[in-house]
Amino acid sequence: MTMGPRDAALEALCALEGPLARLEGGARDLLGWAALPDERDRALAVQLVQGVMRWRATLDWIIARKLRFPFSKLEPRVLDILRLAVFQITRMDRIPQSAAVNEAVKQARACARPHVAAFVNGLLRAVCREGEPLPFPDRKRDLRRHLAVVHAYPEWLVDRWLKEWGMPAAEELMAAGNRIPDLTIRVNRMRIGRSALIRALAEEGVAAERTAYAPEGLVIRGVKGGVERLKAFREGCFQVQGEGAQVFSHLLGPQPGERVLDLCAGLGGKSTHLAELIEGRGFILAVDLQPRRLRGLGEAARRLGLGGCIHCAAADALHGAANAFRGGFDRILVDAPCSGLGVLSGHPDIKWRRRPEDIARLAGLQLGILEGAARMLKENGALFYGTCTLIREENEGVVEAFLAAHPDMAQEDLRVQAPPWARPLIDARGFLQILPHVHGLDGFFGALLRRQGGREGAGAPGHPLRDEHGSESIRK
Repeated sequence: MTMGPRDAALEALCALEGPLARLEGGARDLLGWAALPDERDRALAVQLVQGVMRWRATLDWIIARKLRFPFSKLEPRVLDILRLAVFQITRMDRIPQSAAVNEAVKQARACARPHVAAFVNGLLRAVCREGEPLPFPDRKRDLRRHLAVVHAYPEWLVDRWLKEWGMPAAEELMAAGNRIPDLTIRVNRMRIGRSALIRALAEEGVAAERTAYAPEGLVIRGVKGGVERLKAFREGCFQVQGEGAQVFSHLLGPQPGERVLDLCAGLGGKSTHLAELIEGRGFILAVDLQPRRLRGLGEAARRLGLGGCIHCAAADALHGAANAFRGGFDRILVDAPCSGLGVLSGHPDIKWRRRPEDIARLAGLQLGILEGAARMLKENGALFYGTCTLIREENEGVVEAFLAAHPDMAQEDLRVQAPPWARPLIDARGFLQILPHVHGLDGFFGALLRRQGGREGAGAPGHPLRDEHGSESIRK
């Protein structure tokens, strides 16, 4: 069933209610081709949903000031109707305010109660009359509340970043997290060079420029209807992948002929990158808990022509992988599940799904995964631990706890190990530390760890892989 872009956006926002909902789930389906076949409608709906999630606290502040009853009394659907309209009124210059109000009133009428439509109409017209500048909370009297409203962040996260980063870095970090991100791809150098791909994309009407750091990265603009429509994509010339994520594989540094484990593989952006770096010569095991993701990984690997060395297996990185897979690995990549608070520019819904108590829980999960990974690492093997968060408890804290419990493991100084192009991304302690407000990228953390001696991985010689869950080559 098709619908208008504002109605699709409203349904997607309603689907996002609750801490477990996310844009990658059912809400994304409501913004897809089936619901919105027109490209312009789909683009508007996505912009509306992303915008409301990005500026939710600011929108709620504006709405609350116009209420004659407690904000908590607003019904969730009515609140989302108001958020959509206020976002258009205050942050979308190309949409007439009258159009935003009228469409919101139509949505309110669908609630089947006349007084709801009248309420929505009155409140939104009051917002239109007020105009700019808005009287936000006083900065000097309550800095935390001011930052939470002006930059649209939950107060607990504002408080945490003020303590960990201080001013003005915390505010700069919040502002950077609200920027609309570029679309970045990774050139498949097994098929094409970066300059050649720039020319090929130009022939398809897509502008591309080199990324600031990653040597295979391109920022692309002018894509209409999704990258999967591009001939260069179908021919396996590139993979969509953020620049910061591309750095992980380079810092792990796999070599042709090595056995490499991607323990939290997801859809395979890093697995396929690792395969490119070893030139298709070696063994890469991609592990993920969800078979659906592994199927997507397999499709990407075949499209890129990299399936020959990538093998997939569904397993639990925390509880089952270390026991299921026999034979040590030369290099292991742990792109750990984390709070995701470094990638808010592209995933603004994360701000509202996370809770303070999630941090300690995730840090415990990350430490458990790291300990399991270490049991599969060969003597003198390298392990890269990375996250896409800026919370130190999940980053340096996990690494420090792990090293304290594993005297046979040591941190490598990335100031020495990293290629020259990556060294501006390395901090004074030898960690990868990509900061959105400093480097203009999503936020990432990483540490390179090495087994210094003692036992090798748990496997026996002569058995390159034993998998209780069943491993399959992408070629099959």
